[in-house]
Amino acid sequence: MQQGVFDRQSGHEQVVFCQDSESGLRAIIAIHSTALGPAMGGTRFHPYPSEEAALADVLELAKGMSYKNAVAGLPHGGGKAVIIGDPLVDKSDALLRSYGRFVERLHGTYITACDVGTTVRDMDVASRESQFVLGRSRADGGAGDSSVLTAFGVYRAMLACAEYRWGTPSVKGLRIAVSGVGKVGSLLAKLLVEQGARVVAHDIDEEAVRRLRLARPEIRAAVDGRSLMRKKTDIFAPCALGGVLDETAVGLLGAEIVCGAANNQLAEPGIAKELHDRGVLYAPDYVVNAGGVIQVADELHGFTFQRAKRRAAKIFDATRYVLELADEDGLPPAAAADRLAERRMAEARQRAARAGERAEAPTG
Repeated sequence: MQQGVFDRQSGHEQVVFCQDSESGLRAIIAIHSTALGPAMGGTRFHPYPSEEAALADVLELAKGMSYKNAVAGLPHGGGKAVIIGDPLVDKSDALLRSYGRFVERLHGTYITACDVGTTVRDMDVASRESQFVLGRSRADGGAGDSSVLTAFGVYRAMLACAEYRWGTPSVKGLRIAVSGVGKVGSLLAKLLVEQGARVVAHDIDEEAVRRLRLARPEIRAAVDGRSLMRKKTDIFAPCALGGVLDETAVGLLGAEIVCGAANNQLAEPGIAKELHDRGVLYAPDYVVNAGGVIQVADELHGFTFQRAKRRAAKIFDATRYVLELADEDGLPPAAAADRLAERRMAEARQRAARAGERAEAPTG
């Protein structure tokens, strides 16, 4: 028997199913929390095998955005959307505009941007129907592709992990395995090489690896994903889809640190403790990959790249803080990050409740 939304006891505030037969749109928008402000999170376009799989993914992604925005110190809650379909086949301007109209009907409770399977141009199209679509092109008044600051934020988190583990905030000379060299992974790999790291990479898309190596011939290619994971490296950076770290993967892992851009890297919560018990330092994904949402959030205030980059650079501090909290509380870093995010959301709800009580109190 499939679990329904209410059965999951996930705490989501709102889940909206969107359908438009004319354009073929089938989408789900999940709002996990608005305790800290309007929910913010990207739109994923993916050929899910079933509606149940799409629902499970969007619920998990939306919750992750609540935690990500809370730890990053952004005045936003967490939400996410998924469009069911193959973006190479099913995407059209009519579908994107229809989706934009559904976003607009939420009146700013949910603010969206790019994610896997969607592009800056897609956001330009959807924004014709909604003022709550960000991640648009510079020409359309937006900030452009957020991959640059996402990769930069992951790099800053790696520096924090290196300092924590080895005493020096540098990747120079480190052996780093990058799994997934799409928009973010390829930028990260290039940045790491520029900073003196020795990079080995893999992607299921062989052409993506070929393009990367044409740009940076010093990057080596792994034979396959398992080979990459087994390699004796200092840092393993998952930068593709989630769920890559399961029991089998943990047993194969040859790296001392896991720090990458992918969302929901842990196949199940217990994997965080298993990594911790094995002495592998896991930097929680939503702490590490917050550069993109930091950039998108800056767009609300008239985007300035340098200002957004300064904020993304603080991912170093956020990562160190979470690692130190984990030490203090005797927890795996993932649990410490969750506790920090939950505390910040709870404090925001308490402040809102007190403000509501004051507003309702009779005056003399």
